[in-house]
Amino acid sequence: MVEHRAVDVNGVRLHIAEEGEGPLVVLLHGFPECWYSWRHQFGPLAARGFHVVAPDQRGYGRSERPEAVDAYTILHLVGDVVGLIHALGEERAFVVGHDWGAPVAWHTALLRPDVVRGVAGLSVPPPFRGGSRPLEAMNKLFDGQFYWNYFEKPGVAEAEFERDVRTSLRRFLYAASGDNPANVTPPQPLVPRGGGFLERMPEPETLPSWLTEADVDVFAEEYAANGFTGGLNWYRNLDRNWELTAPWAGATVQRPALYIAGDRDLVTAFPGTPELVENLPRLLPDIREPLILPGCGHWTQQERPDEVNAALLGFLDELL
Repeated sequence: MVEHRAVDVNGVRLHIAEEGEGPLVVLLHGFPECWYSWRHQFGPLAARGFHVVAPDQRGYGRSERPEAVDAYTILHLVGDVVGLIHALGEERAFVVGHDWGAPVAWHTALLRPDVVRGVAGLSVPPPFRGGSRPLEAMNKLFDGQFYWNYFEKPGVAEAEFERDVRTSLRRFLYAASGDNPANVTPPQPLVPRGGGFLERMPEPETLPSWLTEADVDVFAEEYAANGFTGGLNWYRNLDRNWELTAPWAGATVQRPALYIAGDRDLVTAFPGTPELVENLPRLLPDIREPLILPGCGHWTQQERPDEVNAALLGFLDELL
């Protein structure tokens, strides 16, 4: 059974869900999600002999939400993971992340390889620091319409999403999934000028088989109570993260690594990402061949739990 408690780490109190005993595996969710996005991974990993822990990361769910925007930099987020590992009485752990959780996992392995036994990223590939600030670059490339730039404006996305939290999440989860026909050839996630992020996201009559109305209720309850600002603040630090990671320009993840993504995931169509994914086996010294799941969209471990669990277990078992 999954159990819940709070842990104080790095100056914030994090809510964690956990199951099992054995080597520690930390599962890091993305936006707009929470610990519950890993619901299909707890049982299989715990049954194989792992201590599985999924926190609500800072700003999300039942974890603390600092008010300052600059309290959500990648250094804070990596610090939370390192602090959590140590607070749980461990020196090292396997770290797995999806969506925004993936950059946190990759950077934890990059900045603190001594605490990472192995790292897996779902959807978002390993970080290679570009030559310019990402928010600036996307603003120029897409004339201000890329969703990162929409999210960086304080209060704007919050007002849209919080108008009807459940409907917002229902549309977002369906729209970015492999079940949305528009994602057969993943488009760039652009926001119409003068419109909103959800404007081009259809309201599904019925949900896909991997997502129930009860699942949406869980996510909606968390966001109705706690809002979206904490998660959106992660996007608002993208340029700041670029500045802070300057000392690691050109550095690569040296720990054993695994990358999993769907071929209908919008992230895999971001500028430069297809070329990066294709070259990962050449760019990283200890990465396995990327696993690309046909027909899968953005919500990798929710849409394809069996394939993801099999890949993760194979990777973890190999490193024990």
